[in-house]
Amino acid sequence: MNRLDPILARRREAVAAARALRPLEALQDAAAAARSVRDFRAALAAPGLSIVAELKRRSPSAGALRPAADAAATARSYYAAGARALSVLTEPEHFGGALEDLAIARAAAPVPVLRKDFVVDPYQIAESRAAGADAILLIVAALGARTAEFVAAAAAAGLHALVEVHDEAELRVALDAGAEIVGINNRNLADLGVDLGVFERLAPLVPRGVLTVAESGVATRADAIRMRRAGADALLVGTALMTAADPALKLREFLA
Repeated sequence: MNRLDPILARRREAVAAARALRPLEALQDAAAAARSVRDFRAALAAPGLSIVAELKRRSPSAGALRPAADAAATARSYYAAGARALSVLTEPEHFGGALEDLAIARAAAPVPVLRKDFVVDPYQIAESRAAGADAILLIVAALGARTAEFVAAAAAAGLHALVEVHDEAELRVALDAGAEIVGINNRNLADLGVDLGVFERLAPLVPRGVLTVAESGVATRADAIRMRRAGADALLVGTALMTAADPALKLREFLA
């Protein structure tokens, strides 16, 4: 069973409920009035290895991570430790997140913030911009043939898109859609297992000029070095930071 499918079904229900409370037109007005975006792509393209540090209270694979994590304090700690961007999980049922966390984190640290969620409707793009997101996660496994449509919609809203792939076929979809930042997820959606070899296999297929982000499974400094040597411009790290006794110290270890 693909673990993504039930999550996507619940997100579609949540979007329908949100749309009933706040029509798209009102949301677009709020998005247009939002503060200017911070350059997520430039942050990842800076010299050296970039870390996108993630606020994630729990996950389907690991359970509770840091249930009481404060969004503002976490964002400030990550920034002080050298994170060039933040990722905020906003999915509530499986990850313990909320859209409010994104706005709080962005106000707490002067770096770009990625909304990490399961985007299934263009409504969520306007919602992300209105909440203060600078970038948005788009998952090819969730969007399929509509990936290009969503990449274009994100760009029109002023957001960078981190386009997530798991295999060669999804990578082709992402590149055909015009992705400028590709996230290669080392996690298998069927059994939630992790294999860092996925990034090593797919990264050489990414054209020069397209940034690569290694996602999932980076737990140690040795893992970070392995991903960097395989071509990663950035690492998106959540579980390893959220479960560390001192998340900031753990982040500094990755960057050492």
